[in-house]
Amino acid sequence: MTATLQKTPTGQETPQVEQRRRALTEGRLLVLAAIVMSALTLRVAVTAFSPLAERIGADVGYGTAVVGVFGMIPTAMFALSGLLTPVLVRRLGLERTALVAMLMAGTGQLVRVLLSGTAELLVFSALALAGMGIGNVVIPPLVKRYFADRVAIVSSLYIVMVQLGTVVPAFVAVPVADAHGWRISLGLWAILGFAAVVPWLGVLRDRRGRDVQDTTALGAIDAPRTGRVWRSPVAWGMAGMFGMTSLITYAMFTWLPKILSDAGASAGFGGSMLALFAVVGLVAALSAPTVVTRFRNPFPVVIGCAVFFIAAFVGLIVAPMSAPILWVVLLGLGPSTFPMALTLINLRTNTPGGSAALSGFTQGVGYAVACIGPLLFGVLHSVTGGWIAPFALLGVAVLVLLAGAWQACKPRMLEDTWN
Repeated sequence: MTATLQKTPTGQETPQVEQRRRALTEGRLLVLAAIVMSALTLRVAVTAFSPLAERIGADVGYGTAVVGVFGMIPTAMFALSGLLTPVLVRRLGLERTALVAMLMAGTGQLVRVLLSGTAELLVFSALALAGMGIGNVVIPPLVKRYFADRVAIVSSLYIVMVQLGTVVPAFVAVPVADAHGWRISLGLWAILGFAAVVPWLGVLRDRRGRDVQDTTALGAIDAPRTGRVWRSPVAWGMAGMFGMTSLITYAMFTWLPKILSDAGASAGFGGSMLALFAVVGLVAALSAPTVVTRFRNPFPVVIGCAVFFIAAFVGLIVAPMSAPILWVVLLGLGPSTFPMALTLINLRTNTPGGSAALSGFTQGVGYAVACIGPLLFGVLHSVTGGWIAPFALLGVAVLVLLAGAWQACKPRMLEDTWN
């Protein structure tokens, strides 16, 4: 039989299969372990903190407005990381940049629980989240470099790990804090960052310096200097869609436990609802890309997501504890527009350079705008003493999301519109 067949008539593996198995076991398993461990760290600093925000504030000495500042740090650091990461990659290579990112994540999470001031908590939270933001940027091209023949499978695994790192901290934050204190509950997640360093050290040892010279998959990082993407309605529509989804999502990550506690729920229940919010997001992350590819214009799907958002907002304002699980499930279905936007980046571009330019613009502008969401949501709550005005802000964000999606979903290409 030829080497293109998977097995011989006797059931033995062909040389092609044997070669693939050797390639996998001679290096890629270590890279896969590094990617999986890194993916687990990319959200833990957000969802481990939110259920404990009031408890930490009572101990450290900050008020409601500062909770909003903590809520804006993730998106602000993710936007900054989009600018910082290309510089690091050009100097260090992808693998060393991933290593630095994990060290930042672990160090920031550990040091922030060892100090007592609000400023120190903010600074080292920002350090941890900057590391996670760098990880957001470098892991996809690392998947492309090492798993070009298994991009879909490894990408799905990566997404699942990110979501697990979002769900589990929210579930366990309050019980661990009740048993051992908030510092242990918050600081134990530093272990994941430091654990992810170990396989990257192994990868770098195996590469022996070739990681810097290897330019495979750098196209997604080093975007062309076209200077034209900002002229495209597709780009602005994508930034609006992505940014407003992120604004709403991180506002809810920050304030959902507080909303439910004000309605009479326990801190543990608030944490479990935050975890449910993330679990529903996992389903959306796995299914939305497939749905988008089946529509020439997926704008009707976006309308459905907007309806989910509005229904959840109304429920949380009018009767938050009458059907909290229903409201949170609807709330979790709304951000399906997030993976939709990421999928549309490739569907609305003809070239790798266009895809890289659109991705950078979408995430840079989107995260920069989104960072005001948690802060402004908290300010409106502090000023009015209720939740109607903050949710009205999110209602406006939904309208902007729809306007952006109207432009982003049209079946046309970025390259045809950016001149």
